[in-house]
Amino acid sequence: MNVGIDTDFLVRIAILEHPKHQSTVDLRDHYLDARKRLALAPQVLSEFIHVVSDPRRFENPLSIEKALQLSRDWWNAIEIEQIHPTGDAVIQFLDWMENYQLGRERVLDTMLAATYLSSGITHLITGNPRDYRIFPELKLIEM
Repeated sequence: MNVGIDTDFLVRIAILEHPKHQSTVDLRDHYLDARKRLALAPQVLSEFIHVVSDPRRFENPLSIEKALQLSRDWWNAIEIEQIHPTGDAVIQFLDWMENYQLGRERVLDTMLAATYLSSGITHLITGNPRDYRIFPELKLIEM
């Protein structure tokens, strides 16, 4: 079973000053030691770059160049299963947005959930479980 990762997983690993940095590194190592691959969708990388380079969020934000390099490293790592949004993911996303009457603040998380589930990824590591609890098909691994 491969496990999807949310943006905050990468943020906590990349930002050494994050209070949950070490526990997230330990969680990553646990899954990799168990020979599980981590599933990664491209939209996680775009949000990661946006977050880690923001000086309003962190005392020592990453440069865009460093954020891009880390994103490239993650995307190309042998431990990563690259997951791409499909036509089925888009249909699922649109259906959920309408059926659950979700607003604009739920767009990114809903698309990520649909992307993972349409690719057979049923587990998600996240520090924001409330963003995904509405989707009963997705099993959450809270950080």
